[in-house]
Amino acid sequence: MTLFKRILAIVISISLTGLPLVGAQAAIISNQQIINKASQANDKQALLRTINRQDVQQKLLSMGVNPADIKGRINQMTHEEVAQLNQHINELPAGGDVLGAVVLVFLVFVITDVIGATDVFPFIHPVH
Repeated sequence: MTLFKRILAIVISISLTGLPLVGAQAAIISNQQIINKASQANDKQALLRTINRQDVQQKLLSMGVNPADIKGRINQMTHEEVAQLNQHINELPAGGDVLGAVVLVFLVFVITDVIGATDVFPFIHPVH
């Protein structure tokens, strides 16, 4: 049995020397990074709440847009796009023009469809 143990020890030693030695990397997460992540999540949730409003969904359906497609696209939007859209919605008069927000959302999706970034509307053909 000692020959078997020696061969096993040699095989294990050789296999261990072949493993790459990668050290763990630790980084400090700043408060600003935590705040930015929370802000991104809040901005996206605020936009989704707007889309979930009954009057907004009725307007989208009247324009031939499936609200589920819009929600999917919102989940794919960058933080900058979401923040810009929320800023525009917040600039609207209180309790006022939801139609403006709906038209803005619609235009954003049309433009992203035209450039080929999304495929929300089947009737729009992207520019190649």
